[in-house]
Amino acid sequence: MYYVYVIKSRFFNFYYKGFCSNLEKRILEHNNKMTKSNKHYAPFDLVYFEECSSLQEAIKKEKYWKTASGRKYLKNKIS
Repeated sequence: MYYVYVIKSRFFNFYYKGFCSNLEKRILEHNNKMTKSNKHYAPFDLVYFEECSSLQEAIKKEKYWKTASGRKYLKNKIS
């Protein structure tokens, strides 16, 4: 099982989209500043996630979420 997720910084208007196989562990890594790309925005709250049955599906969904139509889809889900 894989997860595609969106986290939001508690102090900045910064959203991060990613995928993983262990969601709890990955959120802890983000909050413990173990991710170089967004460690300056920690701590984070998980705002949305979806389960995927395969790695390929998770990668495809994350790429979609990073497009304009994907961001619009997420905005409707998160709001």
